[in-house]
Amino acid sequence: MKFRLAFFKEHLLPALACFGLAFGLAQTEWLQRVENITLDARAQLRMRFFPTHPRDDIVLIGIDQPSLSNPNFGRWPWKRSLHGNFSQLVGQLKPSVVAWDILFDDPSEEDAPFAAGIARAKIPVVLGGQSAEPNVGFKPGSAELKNIRMAPLTRIAGNRTAIDGSDTMSVPLAPLGEAAEIAFVDAPPGPDGVLREAPMVVRIGDQIYPTLSLRSLMLHWHVTPDEVLVKLGQEIEIKNAFVHHRIPIDGKGKYLINYRHTLEGFSSAGYSETYEALYLRFVRKEKVDLPELTGRILLVGETADALTDFGPTPLAAHSPLVLVHANVLENVLNDDFARTAPAAPIWLGGFVLTTASLAYFGKRKFREQMVFSPGVLVIYCLVATWCWAKFSVWVPIVWPVLGFGSAQIFMVGRRVIAEQRAKEQIKGMFGTYISPELVKRMVDSGVSPQLGGAEEEITAYFSDIQSYSTFSEKLPPTQLVELLNEYLTACTDIVQEEGGTLDKYIGDAVVAMFGAPIALPDHAFRACLAALRVQQRLDELRVKWDGEGERWPEGVRKMRSRIGLNTGPAIIGNMGSRTRFNYTMTGDNVNLAARMESGAKSWGVYAMTTEATKLACEKHGADRILFRPLGRIVVKGRTQAVPLYEIFGLKELVTPAMRECLGLFEQGMAKYYVRDWDGALALFAQSRELEPNVPGRAPGVSSNPSLVYLDLTAKLKQSPPRPEWNGVFVMADK
Repeated sequence: MKFRLAFFKEHLLPALACFGLAFGLAQTEWLQRVENITLDARAQLRMRFFPTHPRDDIVLIGIDQPSLSNPNFGRWPWKRSLHGNFSQLVGQLKPSVVAWDILFDDPSEEDAPFAAGIARAKIPVVLGGQSAEPNVGFKPGSAELKNIRMAPLTRIAGNRTAIDGSDTMSVPLAPLGEAAEIAFVDAPPGPDGVLREAPMVVRIGDQIYPTLSLRSLMLHWHVTPDEVLVKLGQEIEIKNAFVHHRIPIDGKGKYLINYRHTLEGFSSAGYSETYEALYLRFVRKEKVDLPELTGRILLVGETADALTDFGPTPLAAHSPLVLVHANVLENVLNDDFARTAPAAPIWLGGFVLTTASLAYFGKRKFREQMVFSPGVLVIYCLVATWCWAKFSVWVPIVWPVLGFGSAQIFMVGRRVIAEQRAKEQIKGMFGTYISPELVKRMVDSGVSPQLGGAEEEITAYFSDIQSYSTFSEKLPPTQLVELLNEYLTACTDIVQEEGGTLDKYIGDAVVAMFGAPIALPDHAFRACLAALRVQQRLDELRVKWDGEGERWPEGVRKMRSRIGLNTGPAIIGNMGSRTRFNYTMTGDNVNLAARMESGAKSWGVYAMTTEATKLACEKHGADRILFRPLGRIVVKGRTQAVPLYEIFGLKELVTPAMRECLGLFEQGMAKYYVRDWDGALALFAQSRELEPNVPGRAPGVSSNPSLVYLDLTAKLKQSPPRPEWNGVFVMADK
């Protein structure tokens, strides 16, 4: 029950709220405008990247700029007798219908020759009319309209009052209205001024009339008005013995135009160009090429930029509106209709996907969500674009993207809050013994430390002050605390700067680890570098303390620290009681590191490590750090010999004398292992003179590796070892 309630509150409820709000906003006009913009973009992309070939049975005759510049035609608007001559000439090519997307609703003395030309053409001609403002124009049944060729549609199913229109109309009167069919060219733009829908029918009073596009199709198919059934909110069905077509419309009788082509896409020609070609062929009887117009729908409209019949469409901000009729005609002739995808499956699918993503990615890495969320939105937008380009299906983009995106933003915000809390928890948990830089890396990485004990490969670090008890008893408590604070601060800062984690302080001893809780591939190199830096910093502190004179006893002014390192798997985690625990390390490799620190005294060195650390250091630090081989030992509690090395120094800080000392010492070790005692003694004697730490010269130094091996070799020369001796030294003490 708790799981179900938590799932509802954390996943279902946010998804429901985001998608419900997005779907509600989708009904507002401003969001619909944004959606329309995305549809326009898809229409333009389709026209550019998925072009189709226009039908050749739709031909545009444009009143273009060359036509306006023709001196034989005069100023626009031209005399209507010119249109009469054009109609008579083009009629000889027998187009199925000539539709004029130009208004001739104001009477003119030129109407008679225009009407005569139409009559002589003996082809169907459609002239445009429009609904008029109140108290302007004529009502159906007016005497002026008695013989006008206007046939209303009588088979209307649905609320005809929802159809856009008015009580009066402005149409061509006699004799034009008697010679040609009259249809309506009303094309009101949408709320944002873009013409995406075209009315197929117009209401004038109680009568329903076809628009220019529908009437042209009826004449093209030889369909009578009683063979047209208008089902508002569904379709216009055109059916007779020869044709059967369905045109989808909304409740107002409007059709969503499936724009495919601009003016350049259709078969088109200029008015003056066509007129002159017709004149030369049929009047002058000259042999000229003419466009193929037989049986085609001929649209005549304004296409010159200087004219007024222009407006914004999805394809361009300034389009000749004759393209509206051309695209509608092609859509219907091809049965190429735009459809709107149902909202319910999109809403349900988006809701389910959003809920699943909230549940799944709430426990995944943040970067995975940052790949998934934009990826889903991009894929959805591509699918929506593909549906429009390939199938003319309008899949909404804005509200699904808004719903899914807002849910992802909600999840990101929730994760940010949770991660901030986790960051504060991590900082509180580790801030006291991990460097601020490492804490920041841990927080930024999003990797929580594995608490409770996990095996990790680390480099363990142990350090202790040489002869601490000899001078600590000479100092008052406050001064001892001051000294320890200064020393431990210096050591801890260096360890943390190199990425180490402070495990604990044991009196004057510092215990640290490199490689946990955040994995560091170069943890061995960092630990060795930290050991050298600590020794260098202690050199500086001795100079400082010596400069303070008698304030500090001699033991402080000569204070040295020994450091032991070892690399290998160890158990890392919170260990202790249920009520009190500490983030620490344990295991055989940790113990071996402690033996390196305590055993360094026996070899006269101050930074000693195992071969495992040396090899790991060289893997990531190349040859930046030089090591001196000290031999092989068996520490107490172990049976296997461990090769030992002194962390000799940074390559760039090692002097030629130190490098020569290192070479002589290694040669001496080679003689030592083959029992060439005299050769070894000679080489160790030479390296002794070049040792960087010499008793009496270096403060606090009582021995060095050359002195140790001179003494050890002399004893072995005096009392040779058994034949099975292999140079391994067994430690009796910890």
